[in-house]
Amino acid sequence: MQLIDMVFPGDTNHHGTLFGGVALAHMDKVAFLAASRHGRAPFVTAASEKVDFAAPAHAGDMVEVTGQVVRVGNSSLDVAVELVAEAPVTGERRLCTRGRFTLVAQKGPDTRLPLPRIGAVAEVDHEVLRLTDMVFPGQTNHYGTLYGGDALKMMGKAAFIAATRHARAVMVMAASDRTDFTSPIREGQIVELVASVRMTGRSSVRVEVALWAENLLTGDRRHAATALFTMVSVGPDGRSKPIAGV
Repeated sequence: MQLIDMVFPGDTNHHGTLFGGVALAHMDKVAFLAASRHGRAPFVTAASEKVDFAAPAHAGDMVEVTGQVVRVGNSSLDVAVELVAEAPVTGERRLCTRGRFTLVAQKGPDTRLPLPRIGAVAEVDHEVLRLTDMVFPGQTNHYGTLYGGDALKMMGKAAFIAATRHARAVMVMAASDRTDFTSPIREGQIVELVASVRMTGRSSVRVEVALWAENLLTGDRRHAATALFTMVSVGPDGRSKPIAGV
């Protein structure tokens, strides 16, 4: 389970580093998503063990938060979570925070106990960026479905991260091709964004982003939208700049 976000000034303290509370919120969300995907039940956070802050994440860094289920009981499980900061242009990475979260499945008609045992960990395709998030009430319209603008924001962020990691340059969005929304995404569903670099030019990168919706309890997935973005490398003067090695 992986979540990647940017550290913006509003997320930082007077030192220009990520607030500890914001880091904990990212980690708890990833723990919840990892638990939900594993147990397919309504989970709540019961406890967090010692959380160690080893290094700061600075404004402008990307933060990558990963979670893995490491213990499963009858109705509870533990998720080990790490938060790593990454400098977008240099690619320098440093472990900032790690911790362990205990989540409990709420008993009810949709909860199947005991929880499933830990299975094999799937291999990760490092050529494709996969980001996971969740749809909360503030992101939905009066029909209870994700706003198109919020979906585009998620997809644009995924395109930016994929292009930046690919080119290791300062990237800005130059164009967004037609976006087709094929299925609504409802409140409480998991969203997965799959971003793939399709073309690299002298100073531009084309990224395809597919948006998938996933039912929290059943695991049913459906394609919700696809878009193509053109991202351009720029210099300090704001003009396009050739990508190194191209």
